[in-house]
Amino acid sequence: MTLSPRIVVVHRRTELADLLARHGTRGQVDFFLHSRGRSLDEVTERDAADQAALTAVSAAIPLDWRRGSVERDDLARFLFAPEDVVVVVGQDGLVANVAKYLSGQPVIGVNPAPGGVLARHAPAAAARLLHAVATGSATHEARTMVEAVSDDGQRLLALNEVYVGHPGHQTARYRIADAERQASSGVLVGTGTGATGWCGSAWRERRSTLALPTPTERRLAWFVREAWSSPSTGVERTEGSITDEPLVVDVESDGLVVFGDGIEQDRVQLGWGQRLEVRLAATQLNLVN
Repeated sequence: MTLSPRIVVVHRRTELADLLARHGTRGQVDFFLHSRGRSLDEVTERDAADQAALTAVSAAIPLDWRRGSVERDDLARFLFAPEDVVVVVGQDGLVANVAKYLSGQPVIGVNPAPGGVLARHAPAAAARLLHAVATGSATHEARTMVEAVSDDGQRLLALNEVYVGHPGHQTARYRIADAERQASSGVLVGTGTGATGWCGSAWRERRSTLALPTPTERRLAWFVREAWSSPSTGVERTEGSITDEPLVVDVESDGLVVFGDGIEQDRVQLGWGQRLEVRLAATQLNLVN
């Protein structure tokens, strides 16, 4: 007998829930927000919209289908099965958070507020999209991801970009692409999805003529942040593309880190003499259109 699909709903605690956990009562939350020029009504409205979206998605799952639920903070401990259908209820950043824990499962991004790029669907569309995925009639968008692998086997995946450098964004020293010693504020390697974020900012600031990749293109773009020259360091290799061959970074200072999509807590630690390869990931985000 064929098992029914398992729908895994990914969500995060709302700001209101976090504030209540920290301050205890709505009155104290209201005082805290007013002291910062904000309103409890605004936070409450967003909380209600998030809860309504979760309710709509839950109601859209057929009663005979299996279901699961996981909060963002528990993603690293959750075991996704190959046959899962993942429904992310939240903002675009939550889709990026979950992408690195998946291996090709279809992802439906449901946004309580309109205007998302990754979480692009309204809650009312959940039933139609789940049916389309289950019957094989859904269309998908395979978004490129980036992978960083160290010589001691540490591995990190990201949907937008990875950062290689000092955890405090101070001077990082390394040799890049087997060629040039550099001292800089770190190296960014981004996908087409990340081209609208941190990498896009670096690209605009330096007025680069390098073509940024598109979200589904099998190409990455890399940029060195604030490289400076000295008798022992150069500034010639500060940007480029990655297709077939990885970007190689040989570490020449202690305490460097690699993290993805701005999540500094989930990081790879690197020491002097280690080698890091940053490349196109075999895994892609299977985003449902």
